Amino acid sequence: MRDEPRTSSSALREPYPPLPCRAADARRAVQRKVTERCRARALACGPEAMADALLVASELATNAVLHGGGITGFDVDVDSGGVRVSVSDGSDDVPVAAAPVDERDRFLPGGRGWPLVCRLARDVRVAELPRGGKRITAVVPLG
Repeated sequence: MRDEPRTSSSALREPYPPLPCRAADARRAVQRKVTERCRARALACGPEAMADALLVASELATNAVLHGGGITGFDVDVDSGGVRVSVSDGSDDVPVAAAPVDERDRFLPGGRGWPLVCRLARDVRVAELPRGGKRITAVVPLG
C-alpha cells in the first residue's frame, strides 16, 4: 500500500501501480488482483464475492474522493480469509451513515455507501495515519 509520495531513489525497485483516481480505477485494480491471486493460490472466488469486493472498493474509493480529498493509498490482497481492500485518504473524519430521509420524509441523496461497506465486509477497520488522514480496510469473504 502507498500512503506516502513515491520517490525515484531506487531504480531496482519494482514500480508501483498508479493510485486509482476514481471508483472505476479501483474496481479494475480489484478485479485484476483478485483474478491473479485466486488463480495463483488456487482459491475460488464466486461471482457474488467478486461483485461484493468490487462494490466495497468502489464505495471506499468514492468516499475518499468525495469526502477525503482524494485517494492517498490503495491496496488489495487476497488470501483464504477473503479479499482485503484498503483505501487511504487525507481526512481524519471517520465515516458515518447518513439519514436516508429528511424531517419531511423526503429521500436524501447519498449516504448509502458506508452502510453497504459495513454490511458486505466481514471486518471493517478505520486507522489513523501517522501524518494525518485515515486508512479504511475492509475484508470481503470469498464465498
